Amino acid sequence: MSANTTMPPSRILVVATRRIGDVLLTTPLIASIRAAWPDAVLDVLVFAGTGGVLAGLPGIDAVIEVRERPRPLEHARLLRRIALGYDLALSTIPGDRPTLYARLAGRRAIGVQLDGGKHLWKRRLLSASVPHDDTGTHTVLQNLRLADALGIARLHAVQVPPGAELAPALDAELARAPFVVVHPWPRFRYKMWHDSGFVDFGYWAHTHSLRIVLSGGSAADEQAHVRALQGRMPPGTLDLAGELSLAQLAGVLRRAALYLGPDTVVTHMAAAVGVPTVALFGPSNPVKWGPWPAGCQLDTSPWPRTGSGRVGNVYLLQGTAPCAPGVPCLMEGCDRHVDSDSACLTGLPAARVIDAATELLEWRRKEKNESE
Repeated sequence: MSANTTMPPSRILVVATRRIGDVLLTTPLIASIRAAWPDAVLDVLVFAGTGGVLAGLPGIDAVIEVRERPRPLEHARLLRRIALGYDLALSTIPGDRPTLYARLAGRRAIGVQLDGGKHLWKRRLLSASVPHDDTGTHTVLQNLRLADALGIARLHAVQVPPGAELAPALDAELARAPFVVVHPWPRFRYKMWHDSGFVDFGYWAHTHSLRIVLSGGSAADEQAHVRALQGRMPPGTLDLAGELSLAQLAGVLRRAALYLGPDTVVTHMAAAVGVPTVALFGPSNPVKWGPWPAGCQLDTSPWPRTGSGRVGNVYLLQGTAPCAPGVPCLMEGCDRHVDSDSACLTGLPAARVIDAATELLEWRRKEKNESE
């Protein structure tokens, strides 16, 4: 349903109150809005702790953060801040709260919404809505349906922070030799590959004169895991877990020769900046969540539901397992909770990962030769 009008909005709010990966994948929509209305004020409302992935992006005037479970007074202050403060508000999430935020904030409110009678009140609350597809439409394209509803042109590229200055000593250290960024820790265990695979991959990279740079977040358990892994890696492995902001990490990714990681926001960032990326997928649906390759302009998902392969700078490597649901099962691990293992990933051999990395490096070598 089109919501285009002759009067351009002067103040716009995009609501993306979910996980950090969801926030990153709203950036094609944000860029589309900015291109259509360059003079508008454009703010983004996100959950606390997820706004860093938008740091420094051009075209965003303010990132407003609210805790996932805000205290009543804190919530009241947010609602007063956004109430009817915008000509247009967009919700990229079909939940109750983001829909209500958009309705409260915007004179026009447009959102992604679910079908069915249970959700009719939210569809009626909005000025216009687009259908939510949780299985067959990539999240980038799902968000860009809102651009269609606005009658503006789609821009497909995922936007990543432009980078931030590194400490001089680290900058010099990274310049010593070509390196591979390895991000071993997803937020949830069911997306995790096995440490022995990362170690085998590390020694393969070492024999090819590629240094391993480990990335990770600031959580204590994540840092402990990465540091334990570093102790098993080849000499010279650099552990940067907890040392970088997302904007600084974006700059490191842009300098990498290769990236390896699971289904996590850093893998989406690596794909977006154009580094050759090996993305490890198990239970997750690649059609919906596969990393969006740099320069991809497709209006259908670049990834099939099953199978491995390369699109542009991304090699999506899907694990296999002889389980009844098949891969991807769309479940949170074999024990159906986020802290359980996924056999399709724990059984994925390092040899397959190394083969994918080899193909990507050869592709990049040929690409460079052809451009010279």
